[in-house]
Amino acid sequence: MIDLHTHSSISDGELNPAQLLEKAVFLGLKALALTDHDTISGLEEAKKASKALDICFIPGVELEIQTKSGEIPAISGEFHLLGLGLNHFSDELHAALEYLFTAREVRNMEMLEKIRAEGISVDYEEIKTLASQGTNPDKKIIGRPHFGAFLISRKVVKNQEQAFSRWLGKGKPFYVPKAGLELSKAVHLIHQAGGAAVLAHPMSLYVSWGRMPGLLGIFKEAGIDGIEAWHPNARVRDCKRLEELGLSLGFFITAGSDFHGKNRPERKLGHTAGGRKIEDKYMDWYDGTNR
Repeated sequence: MIDLHTHSSISDGELNPAQLLEKAVFLGLKALALTDHDTISGLEEAKKASKALDICFIPGVELEIQTKSGEIPAISGEFHLLGLGLNHFSDELHAALEYLFTAREVRNMEMLEKIRAEGISVDYEEIKTLASQGTNPDKKIIGRPHFGAFLISRKVVKNQEQAFSRWLGKGKPFYVPKAGLELSKAVHLIHQAGGAAVLAHPMSLYVSWGRMPGLLGIFKEAGIDGIEAWHPNARVRDCKRLEELGLSLGFFITAGSDFHGKNRPERKLGHTAGGRKIEDKYMDWYDGTNR
């Protein structure tokens, strides 16, 4: 088993990077990629842990892509881009991640105001404390799941699913759109870092199957190298269809669990759509350095 899409407590996962690697080894995984949202702050800790644990570690990141930049046709869903196999980090990459961090903070302030307008007393430090348990708060990426944890702690909702379906999901009262990078910029930064650019969970784009081939063709021309055809949020038959389509267009195929730990308990490390174990054939593209 392997896993090419996971999150640690540096973004919105439960386990810190070292604990994530330890769990992977305990479960028998041979390789794992850490792909925290819009941050590479956990990679050094994970890399150090992987050496002690003798597991193949693939440094990565998951970047938010701007869907209204004019670079790509309009989509109604979310667009995330995985960078896998990163091996050096430029000032340009650090600056882009700092921009995304600052934009998240602005968004979080807007969400706080929406919560207060609903008559719920909230302080950002309370949310940061909930989010940073066991994690260096200076490295922490604060996002909607942490607002969900706050709503659970105040008994506004019972669980994260309810938090998103009633308050935090797209179109709901506390939702604020998230800033992202232009696709060309994100692809450039990933390639500059020696990595491969992979379209994460394509079904989250929310485009019809009729539009999918043309859209993937645009992404291919933009420099995207692979697609994550296998993801636990998708149906097995859709994953198979994505794999066939991706291969026909010249992409390589990856698979991931999008593991978060107890924050998303339905996602199991080393497993993907339909509970299938992720086979090591999905890292055939990776030579240890990639570029």
